[in-house]
Amino acid sequence: MEQSGGTARPAVAVTGMRCLIDLDGAGRFGWRLVASNGRAVAVSVASYASHARCRAAFLWLCGEHADMAGGIQHSSEGGGWVWVLWDATGRHLARSARMYERHATCRSSYERFRGMVPELATAGPELWGET
Repeated sequence: MEQSGGTARPAVAVTGMRCLIDLDGAGRFGWRLVASNGRAVAVSVASYASHARCRAAFLWLCGEHADMAGGIQHSSEGGGWVWVLWDATGRHLARSARMYERHATCRSSYERFRGMVPELATAGPELWGET
């Protein structure tokens, strides 16, 4: 833990993170959070009718993260673990970008994501590659 102003907070690096908006074959948009090493960290579960709505959904998730629940579950694709984040109604909003072999590794990824979400909301244009 890193100490800042007398309170403990997780040491999470958001430097170099990018949120990319992808267009699928049906003409709908989804976001993908990518780390500085190029690996996808998280993806949207829902798809959106426009680029602007997709971006707004990601920013909403960052702003409302404290009211969301999440957890680790077996992948529906079988053979591994994924983490999922959902809102108060139970609607899935985000998930791990990949499946993990080990529960502990998946949990660690989930905890890192939850730790960085508050900082992503204030990251600014560099998050979107606009600098």
